[in-house]
Amino acid sequence: MGLHPQLDAVSDLWRGTLFASVLGNTLVIAVVTVVVALAVGAPAAYAFSRYAGLIGPIILIIAVVMRTIPRFAVVLPFYEISQALGIFDTRIALIAALVALNMPFTLLLLIGFFRDIPVELDEAAMIDGCSRLGAFTRVILPIMGPGLVTAGVFTFLIAFQEYLVALTLTRTQALTIPVFLAAQRGADDVSTYQTLAAASVLLVIPVILIAVFARKYLVAGLGGGAVKG
Repeated sequence: MGLHPQLDAVSDLWRGTLFASVLGNTLVIAVVTVVVALAVGAPAAYAFSRYAGLIGPIILIIAVVMRTIPRFAVVLPFYEISQALGIFDTRIALIAALVALNMPFTLLLLIGFFRDIPVELDEAAMIDGCSRLGAFTRVILPIMGPGLVTAGVFTFLIAFQEYLVALTLTRTQALTIPVFLAAQRGADDVSTYQTLAAASVLLVIPVILIAVFARKYLVAGLGGGAVKG
């Protein structure tokens, strides 16, 4: 007797649960997190890579130390702050928390790429009449393509799969896929196993698509060579 693949579980998941809206919500949160993280992290990493002094390394050390603190120790303050500001269970609260928690990783990754770019390019741009900001936006950022893509992909994956922070800061309105899956009582009801399996497969699909379409940028980025020669 042969096996015949069926999509009944996917259909039941899509029509009988809130999976579609939760997936869309998760994608929005992850994408906005990437945009904000890169918008803040890229200029900061550029400054850290170009300006010498003690302030930059001290800030980076503090950021790394904060990144190593267990999530359990930092999510409760985020919970209290979101409650006090009236933004609990909103995308804004979750995005802000994800950006803050993952910014040290983004900074360290981007600083390495910026340091691979010769300072002479900045100097040549400013000799030609660009300001420091103009050199950054017109010359350095275009060269930083692989680095930005690499940092963006990793930030997206972290935000897309984050569970503890999303569990603490959301209830219903800003629910994400990991929390949604964990809330399903699959262990108590065997009939939900197929639906949970379908949800897990659909959760992996965006990750696979990103890996396929961004692989050349990831390879170039992880190789650390934003500039050759």
